[in-house]
Amino acid sequence: MKRRLADAKAIRALVTRLAAQISRHNPGVKDLALVGIKRRGVQLAERIAARLNSGRRTKVPVGAIDITLYRDDLQMVSETPIVRGTEISFDISGKTLVLVDDVVFTGRTIRAALSALLDFGRPRAIQLAVLVDRGHRELPIQPDFTGKTVVTRRDDLVDIFLNETDGRDEVVLTRK
Repeated sequence: MKRRLADAKAIRALVTRLAAQISRHNPGVKDLALVGIKRRGVQLAERIAARLNSGRRTKVPVGAIDITLYRDDLQMVSETPIVRGTEISFDISGKTLVLVDDVVFTGRTIRAALSALLDFGRPRAIQLAVLVDRGHRELPIQPDFTGKTVVTRRDDLVDIFLNETDGRDEVVLTRK
């Protein structure tokens, strides 16, 4: 059974909500940067930054991080993992970073991203923004900013589709 949880209009509203939460928590966005987790976290970070940057002189930079080599299940995923590369063109030291991902589930992706980020410097703080929180954590990781919380079963799938990568904006819950 598939159920649409959000269409394009709803995703725009969720991104706006995330930007508002981040802005309230980080007034003036000074020394703030967003880092999206590849793949869809990057597109979301860019959308959030566009809202944060609207009408401001100081622009919030956006970076992209690839966590492939930091995964704790790397051997189970693939014998030859595809590394997409990290693009962070600014110094993260002393900055407040908002790590952006599409869905938070077990917390293992976020743990890997934190490990990867710390290889690039020592930020003042790291905050977590996710479009969808679906629960079922295996690690003590919670988002600071959440677009939508969805009650799921452990074996459910929550798929995020974004125009930049998938040709449409949609959140879909698949129940097995």
